[in-house]
Amino acid sequence: MKNWLQENNWKETEEQIKRGKGVAIIPIGSTEQHGLHLPVGTDTYVAITLAEAAALETDALIIPPLWFGWSPHHMVLPGTITIRAEVLVEYLFDVIKSMSEHGVKKFVLLNGHRIVNIIWMQLAAEKVQRELDVEIKIFDPAYMSKDIVKELGYGPVGHADEIESSHMLYRYEELVQIDKAVDNPISKKDLYSVDPAYEHDTLCYVPSSIKVAKAHAEKSGGTTGQPSKSSKEKGKIYHDHLVKNLVKVINQLQI
Repeated sequence: MKNWLQENNWKETEEQIKRGKGVAIIPIGSTEQHGLHLPVGTDTYVAITLAEAAALETDALIIPPLWFGWSPHHMVLPGTITIRAEVLVEYLFDVIKSMSEHGVKKFVLLNGHRIVNIIWMQLAAEKVQRELDVEIKIFDPAYMSKDIVKELGYGPVGHADEIESSHMLYRYEELVQIDKAVDNPISKKDLYSVDPAYEHDTLCYVPSSIKVAKAHAEKSGGTTGQPSKSSKEKGKIYHDHLVKNLVKVINQLQI
């Protein structure tokens, strides 16, 4: 797929930037435990597949993904790699600065790691827009799909839940071991839900303590939510809805 930066030579890259009207997508995910049924690369795969689908419709350039995120609360289980938020801010800044010097002036930061990535991505985006002559948009699947998750019958946003699992079943079924999924229903918490579809979502998110993370690990292998309710068909509806919104965002930047 020639939309990917790493698959082009420098001349092709130059041409691709022009075709995409100076817009690039940066998929940003994580490498962290996702229960017993999903791969540790789930968050990055989510960002990659959305980027690829939207690039096909818009000709936007796709920058190689950031495979690591801020994941201190998932260090209780093997496979998780967490990078300090301040390091991620500077890393992303350098990526954007490099590409801005080659003619990319508008960037979509495509988050696959849910709310925990948004915090440092906002800091990086503000620094970039203040210091460089570029425009930044953050695209987060949880927020960009909150108008359909209830229609699909999904429960609250969790981790390796029915939403992520359905999406992965649709796009990367070969990586999903749904027979190993363990449900861990999410209890309602008055005023402090972090589910974007919940009208009282506060955005005041603090990653779980190690004690809480260990409890989830022991109970369900690291899952929160009900992955047993996953559906490949619902995953397709969810995916298509997100791609439609992402294409809209890119098209607006390309004007």
